[in-house]
Amino acid sequence: MAGAERGPRERMVFSAAQLIRRAGVGATGMREVAAHARAPRGSLQHYFPDGKEQLVNEAVGWAGRYAGNRVSRFLAALPEPTPSGLFSEMVRQWTDEYETEGFEGGCPVAAATVDCARTADSTRQAAEAAFTRWTGAVAGALTDMGVPEERSRPLATLMISSLEGAILIARAERSVRALTTAVRELGPLLDAAVPRAATDGGRGEGVGN
Repeated sequence: MAGAERGPRERMVFSAAQLIRRAGVGATGMREVAAHARAPRGSLQHYFPDGKEQLVNEAVGWAGRYAGNRVSRFLAALPEPTPSGLFSEMVRQWTDEYETEGFEGGCPVAAATVDCARTADSTRQAAEAAFTRWTGAVAGALTDMGVPEERSRPLATLMISSLEGAILIARAERSVRALTTAVRELGPLLDAAVPRAATDGGRGEGVGN
């Protein structure tokens, strides 16, 4: 949604996610969030009575919902949905950002996990729930493409973990090399998970010959 369409609470959650993905949880202060969201500082205590931890957890939850909801948009961009095509679109979101805006941003869920999972169990739980939602959306898409259900969730986990690792390497190298490599190398494995009968539309070989 455009910023004008959000209320102050939603703007602060969104702003927290954007700041966390660039600077991490430790460097993201409540004042910075209020300023980024163009919200009165006093509204932070009103909307987030449990303080920064609550705000971080809600930002992580927002990021999980955003990632999950993006899956259907990625599929809609494909003329013919395939597992490799879906993964390519998931990666393209990041290569486009890095090539146009630089390498400052990462995944807010990953950032919160690294910064807070050991010290704040509620944040760890929020990150777990975010990854679960995202994984479920990807797994559902794979199943719809013909991937057997028992493989859909493991492959979704592989896709997301490969993407997260490639994002980390890309930021370190200031290069999209790891992201494009992940697409190239993982794509054939993902497509091979779709039984041939599904890709053939159920047509048997030799029928009518």
